[in-house]
Amino acid sequence: MDTLRFLKRFLAGLACILLVGCGKGSKETSKPAAGGDTEFPRALTLYLAGFQWGEPNTFNPLSDWPAFPVGGNFNLMYEPLMAFNTLTGDMEPLLARSFDKTSEYVSVTMDPRATWSDGQKVTASDVRFTYEIGQLFKNAPTAFVWDYISKITVDTITDSTANSLVEKITFLINKDRNNPLVVMDFLQNVRIVPRHYLEPMLEAQGGDLSALQKLKIDQNPVVSGPYNLLRYSGEKIVLKRRDDYWGNAALRGNRLPKPQYIIHPIYKSNDHFSIALQQGNLDVSSTFIPRIWMKAKDGVRTWYSKEPFFVPAAMTMFMINVTHYPLSDKNFRRAMAAAINYTDVRELAFSLYSPGLKPGLILPFGMEERYFSAEDAQKYGVSYDPELAKKILSDAGYTSEWDESGALKGMKNAKGEQVPTVFIKSPAGWTDWEAIVKIAVKSMRAAGIDVREGFVDAGIYWQSMPSGDFDLLLHAPNPSVTPSQPWSRLEAVMSSRNWKPQGEKMNENQGRYNNPKSKEYNPAVDKLLKQIPATADETQKKELYRALNAIFMQDQPTLPLVYRPEQFYEFSVANWKNFPSEENPYAPPQSPCFGAGTKALWEIESTNK
Repeated sequence: MDTLRFLKRFLAGLACILLVGCGKGSKETSKPAAGGDTEFPRALTLYLAGFQWGEPNTFNPLSDWPAFPVGGNFNLMYEPLMAFNTLTGDMEPLLARSFDKTSEYVSVTMDPRATWSDGQKVTASDVRFTYEIGQLFKNAPTAFVWDYISKITVDTITDSTANSLVEKITFLINKDRNNPLVVMDFLQNVRIVPRHYLEPMLEAQGGDLSALQKLKIDQNPVVSGPYNLLRYSGEKIVLKRRDDYWGNAALRGNRLPKPQYIIHPIYKSNDHFSIALQQGNLDVSSTFIPRIWMKAKDGVRTWYSKEPFFVPAAMTMFMINVTHYPLSDKNFRRAMAAAINYTDVRELAFSLYSPGLKPGLILPFGMEERYFSAEDAQKYGVSYDPELAKKILSDAGYTSEWDESGALKGMKNAKGEQVPTVFIKSPAGWTDWEAIVKIAVKSMRAAGIDVREGFVDAGIYWQSMPSGDFDLLLHAPNPSVTPSQPWSRLEAVMSSRNWKPQGEKMNENQGRYNNPKSKEYNPAVDKLLKQIPATADETQKKELYRALNAIFMQDQPTLPLVYRPEQFYEFSVANWKNFPSEENPYAPPQSPCFGAGTKALWEIESTNK
């Protein structure tokens, strides 16, 4: 089974995912950014956006791509067992109050205070149903978990702190994959669903999950989270606070979330987000807005008040199809890596929203810093150096051809054969990505590398990625900050476990690096990817990461370009204040609907009182 195809069902929530559908439900007619809606007083309504880019299609938690806030790592309606704090690296309590991890299992202790919106208890039965429906149906959103767990057991134990009985759920590690890191990811990215509510629906559909998945479940659904769906349209999604939410007393000191309503307006372009944020019609956004420091006068803020403005957590890179000549030559790939002007990418295309790039696939800061080796980056990596790029090409037998005006005409290899032009595939209209591509093309051509832009419709782009229909493709693999990073990023780029030829779908390593059937196959890559998650000793784990990152830098199977945040966390203080920030880091830099960032809903304050 292609694991990451299903992982993305829960790790989605990126602004580039199009959730287009035909949901009708309870329509409402007010305008999307109507800060003056009389029905929704501004002092009680939080407007946030960036996660829904089309008319909502479904709110069914068992469907593949449900609308906001059901799909993705949103904790407003359906909650996971725990929340992962991306600032501290801690797992914070939600439906489960604690966890325990060994090389054999990951277990959680349920919070007996958790209830569904209909008053029934959240129990281990709900957890088992959520996971085990993926064992019964391969089209279930939790089918992927059974690549990593072999069994789920439930025990009733005595909670010494409360002197009461509680349920302990144990996920036994699948020995074939032997990956506790990914099982830890499950605790924070698998939303638990109500068995007593959904199982009768499944039975009514004759046990046909596909039929159940067609139900929208958009009328008063049974949820465990602090908000529930009020109504929706093609213009906005409206959520209403649940004043009887179990976590108010159990987790938040008997306090209610400050917004009574959360409204997600649905806009057509990044410009609309930017204008709405400046005008105070939008309180939180998660989209790319260039030169955001220029909007500070309008009360717009980010995590940092100065560059890089956002907390970097992932990498945008060119995926390289290494089955295409000349990209099959690692010398050519390393020459490209030396030819790209990363400073221009950072400053001109990415508005300074990134620290300076270092070689390799491990972030040299934050929770990953302990695995980054500056010594190895200096020894094995290449940075922007056009003269070095020319030397690598020359040493490998490539020559560049220029016309009388000094423009690059093409390239030839050591045999005198014409080298094919390399094209970079990227979605047309994604302005920040278009800028990245244009800067990279300009600097690589200046170094004598025959590369051209290849902007395409977004639909073609998404189809091309898994099939390998590209030379270079701009992408940000595994952008979410989870307990398994940086392993999951390395695995997404280098794993050959599911290697398939071009034309067949691969949902990791789309560049088809390290073909197990080729004479160039390096078994050390897959061995290291298997060893790292199963290694508990930190000293040994550092050495394993160093070895794998060194191979990446020497082979250059992708071209990292710039660090990017997990999400573009931007907020306006025109109508709400006390958002998390560098000065006030009580929650991570996430929209207050996402992951551990949801706790901000209890801390922000209206400025309209």
